[in-house]
Amino acid sequence: MKKRVTIQGVAGCYHDAAARKYFADEDIDTIPCESFHDMFETLSDDASLLGILAIENTIAGSLLQNHELLRKSHMQIVGEYKMRISHTLAALPGQTIDELTEVNSHPMALRQCEQFLHRHPNLKMIEAFDTAGSAKEIAEKKLMGHAAVCGEYAAELYGLNVLQREIETNRRNYTRFLIITDPLMAAEMAPPETDINKASIVFTTPHTQGALSKVLTIFSFYDINLSKIQSMPIVGREWEYRFYADLTFDSYARYRQSIEAVRPLINDLRILGEYTECKNEI
Repeated sequence: MKKRVTIQGVAGCYHDAAARKYFADEDIDTIPCESFHDMFETLSDDASLLGILAIENTIAGSLLQNHELLRKSHMQIVGEYKMRISHTLAALPGQTIDELTEVNSHPMALRQCEQFLHRHPNLKMIEAFDTAGSAKEIAEKKLMGHAAVCGEYAAELYGLNVLQREIETNRRNYTRFLIITDPLMAAEMAPPETDINKASIVFTTPHTQGALSKVLTIFSFYDINLSKIQSMPIVGREWEYRFYADLTFDSYARYRQSIEAVRPLINDLRILGEYTECKNEI
């Protein structure tokens, strides 16, 4: 059966492109959602769906809202994908950059291309809700004089002419996406234990001296690498924090032993997913 994957944004957005690259060997349908919150609601209504969720970017950092949405849901991580984010300037055919007067895109995309856009003062920057959505609007409304900062996939999808590629200031711009789904679907998609070398967890620690240090010491003893740790304050509990951690390891058995060893030292432990680490596009 063809997989259906929820995405945040319209067809052609970076989530759409990442989903199609992750499932490159399969024919998939993507289901656009206006927001990440809407995406989780859609997933909760249909256990057969998958979702792709941006979780961190090498320039903007962690997407804290998405960490919380994932924790509060019952979804499980089944994979990850790392994709370079490369912006293009695209407009309706038959125009040059000097003939344009306005550029539309998501505010983060505009900021990531500031150096290029400042070299073209004729382009007034107008913020929009989505990169691909800007391309779609220009195409559907036939907006001459307007350009979109978007991915090349979006430009091709909506029939726009790419006037300039790689206009981002920092070329080392990567986003890490998580593939998530209902626990029953996750169990069906789970790789064999020999292929599992990464896990994402969330936990809290008692508000006592050295509490987190003791946890990290145990992970170190079991040869578990913390590839990422992110703290977030717990609302209503002053100076207490929730920790999101990504663990990488060579031995699944040692990883499971480490989890059992830290349980007495932590609270509210939830394993968000156990999966195969992605090595692509970096």
